[in-house]
Amino acid sequence: MHTPYTAAVCLQNNPLYVIFVISFNRYPGMKESLNISLQQKMQQRLSPMQVRYGRLLEMNGPEFEDEIQRVLDDNPALDVDDTIADTSAEEFKETAEDIQLADYRDDDIPSYRLEAPGRSDSERTYEPLAADSAQSLFDTLGAQLSEHSLTDTQRSIALYVIGNLDDNGYLTRDAASMAYDIEAHTGLTVTTAEVQRMIALVRTMDPPGVGAVDLRDCLLIQLRRRPSTPNTRLAIEIVDHYFDLFSLKHYDRLATSLGVDQTTLRDAMHVIRSLNPKPGGDIDSDIADERTRHIIPDFQVETDGQTLTLTLLNNIPELVIEESFRDDATAAATSVVARHNQEAAVFIKQKRDEARDFIRLVSMRQETLFNVMSAIVKIQRDFFTGGENESLIHPMILKDISAMTGYDLSVISRATAGKYVATPRGVYPLKLFFNERPTDDTDTSTHAILAALRDTIENEDKKHPLSDEALTASLAGKGYEIARRTVAKYRERLGYPVARMRREI
Repeated sequence: MHTPYTAAVCLQNNPLYVIFVISFNRYPGMKESLNISLQQKMQQRLSPMQVRYGRLLEMNGPEFEDEIQRVLDDNPALDVDDTIADTSAEEFKETAEDIQLADYRDDDIPSYRLEAPGRSDSERTYEPLAADSAQSLFDTLGAQLSEHSLTDTQRSIALYVIGNLDDNGYLTRDAASMAYDIEAHTGLTVTTAEVQRMIALVRTMDPPGVGAVDLRDCLLIQLRRRPSTPNTRLAIEIVDHYFDLFSLKHYDRLATSLGVDQTTLRDAMHVIRSLNPKPGGDIDSDIADERTRHIIPDFQVETDGQTLTLTLLNNIPELVIEESFRDDATAAATSVVARHNQEAAVFIKQKRDEARDFIRLVSMRQETLFNVMSAIVKIQRDFFTGGENESLIHPMILKDISAMTGYDLSVISRATAGKYVATPRGVYPLKLFFNERPTDDTDTSTHAILAALRDTIENEDKKHPLSDEALTASLAGKGYEIARRTVAKYRERLGYPVARMRREI
């Protein structure tokens, strides 16, 4: 048995430092031995300030405003400059009522017409509340159950069936499984036949197609609820008996199997294309769109055609150290407090230092964002002054912004993540402006090639759509020399299928 003794001597100089390891080994019956080994390691450490700066930098405008408010609530040494707030308050003295009545003051409307009767004697005016009218698919179908005479058990079964519909309105469970689950969770004795009757009831509800088990079933539900016409009957036959030929767009074989000409088949296909393959998606998407409709831009770019004006949009107050925590105000108090309560003195100094650090981080964040966006505007000047056409976007990567600003790539990535810029023609994400060159020897951006590819596909002969090879040749004729596999990748990015699936009759 031996007893090792190890000591390490570290000569550190970040990020490269050297460690000397000295080992003392004692073996039974042997003399002590001394070994020295040299190890060299590379290590990079981030200070707490750098970590917090990176976190603040990747926040968007509303998140950053919430973070400032949180720090203001937590740190008593941080305060808002009241002089600026008082100045803006003096410049704006209109009340909310004045703003609401501003549009009517010039009209000859009696004052009593501007006031609605209250709900009580003490209430002189009535302020209506804005209600959210958006409903989910479950709420929409559940409301329709009141139109049918159902028992409590039937209503419970129907609601359980509705709850098993996915976002597109398709039924994801079979009747036997739902009957078992209902009995297990509610204790009701439910048969498979009862569940099937409620499924049939749900399939009669609006929007047409809900309750279907697959796309074919969804289309058939919608077609069978339409007035019976020759085109509708032919469309039902196509979906019911020739769905594989229809989905693969084998129109010649389909016309031969049906014994109809191309014109008749085209009319039936028009009926099928007018159907909704995701009947429940429209309802749920309304709520999703409502939640994501409001995008608050972080920057604003204005132009008169020649000059560009960049503005950093934010509602950030001017932060200062609270008066009682300043050095000149607390110097005397600290000496007195230190004699009685050392912890209070440490608390005052800690909070003051944290407030100073946060003020510095806020200033660094604002400066970084403005410098990064200024570099983007310089590179993409043609886009902002030339009608904001995506084809005018120049190739630009993180290294281009880094060369202009001197910032690290990770800083630029955080500064542009989740940020938007407002222009006279719309709001655009900053990630839109980053795109690589398809080849090293061209200055054409990916957006220009995508626009040219989209235009080529939209204007192709739908009876004989262009293959990827033909699209490559067409783009080459327009001056875009790219490989066929790149064309296929861009086509998929635009959402276009292969040539055979784009064929129409």
